[in-house]
Amino acid sequence: MNATHTETTGTCWSCGSPAGEGHFCAKCGTVQKLARGTDHFRFLGLPRKLWMDMNELETRFHQLSWKLHPDNFVKATAEERELALERGSQLNDAYRVLRDPVARVEYLLAIEGMRKEGATKQQAPPELLEEVFELNESLDELRSARAEHQEGAEMAALRRRLEEAAKGFEERLAGVDEQLMAAAKDWDAALDSGDRAAGRAALGRMNEILNRRSYIRNLVRGVTQELAQE
Repeated sequence: MNATHTETTGTCWSCGSPAGEGHFCAKCGTVQKLARGTDHFRFLGLPRKLWMDMNELETRFHQLSWKLHPDNFVKATAEERELALERGSQLNDAYRVLRDPVARVEYLLAIEGMRKEGATKQQAPPELLEEVFELNESLDELRSARAEHQEGAEMAALRRRLEEAAKGFEERLAGVDEQLMAAAKDWDAALDSGDRAAGRAALGRMNEILNRRSYIRNLVRGVTQELAQE
């Protein structure tokens, strides 16, 4: 469901009137309880699109953050103060996720039931097999040299080789992120057109790309950790 507003439970828990749409009762202004399953997009009144106006996102965050500030609930009931604090925490979570392009994709895949990490995450992408093999050989050489307490030019050359390899993999991440953003545009287009098949295909591509991205990042992290050891 891709509602563009935040859904409440329908009836205000405080005054019993129709609550309307949004975070507050249309009649008495009391903070409302969210409908079950309200995701970050709906929480901020946004469609499930991956390309969004960051200025609009920030504006919505600050406006709602101000409305939910504890100073506004000094005279409220204990229940409403608790709801406001809970809503403020949810707001921070939603903003933290949606402002980050990659985290936004991961979150969308999760709520669409498409984020799958398994054996594929641990397998080297076919186009990287040779480079990964060479990297692992260099790492083994580094560990052996360290175990034998080797120093000098050979050790320095080995460390430089690993640093250059890590830098090369980091540069590849830029291309992976471009692929991810292209698939994100396909998802948005499918959402606009109502083409479910195209939408599922875009989600599947994004999941594969995220697994590739995760694999490369883990490689770089592993090299960095090895190089950090004395």
